[in-house]
Amino acid sequence: MDISLYYQEQGKGEPFILLHGNGEDGTYFVNQIGFFSDQYRVIAVDTRGHGKSPRGTAPFTMEQFADDLYELMNELQIPGAVILGFSDGANIAMKFALKYPQKVTALILNGGNLDTKGIKRRIQIPTLVIAGTRDMIKQSHTELIAASIPDAKLAIVKGSHFIANKKPVEFNKEVGNFLNGADVR
Repeated sequence: MDISLYYQEQGKGEPFILLHGNGEDGTYFVNQIGFFSDQYRVIAVDTRGHGKSPRGTAPFTMEQFADDLYELMNELQIPGAVILGFSDGANIAMKFALKYPQKVTALILNGGNLDTKGIKRRIQIPTLVIAGTRDMIKQSHTELIAASIPDAKLAIVKGSHFIANKKPVEFNKEVGNFLNGADVR
């Protein structure tokens, strides 16, 4: 990797990686970091060119962001983690799960908008697809993502695209319920 990604870390236990959306940074998850750090080693990453992570010279693509995450997990000696992605972070998480499935114990996709062609029967990881009732991503698209991943759970929470930040109690409850019931490796 041509850069070192900045990240915030809190808690101990199973690694739980948070990936923010475009134009944001790990502080987007201020309401999840403390909440989940009671049970998990929460790592909120600033992706390449966001927050405190340098831009570097590599291309600015979802594939590159996924590769950056892979390098960071290796650097931190993390063999596998729960990955929660918001918006573009959800898109990165999907790319990552397709390319490095052995590194993902559970997947939480919040407000993702990746073209789902080719996903069916490729992601075999416990997955929660979550969005707001007034999300900028069409609910039908969110439902398509969930339907394209075998046995994925779908949760629609009252609120906007930014439910993790604006409706943390409801969002954290859905994620917590999923993780407590998921067959996480």
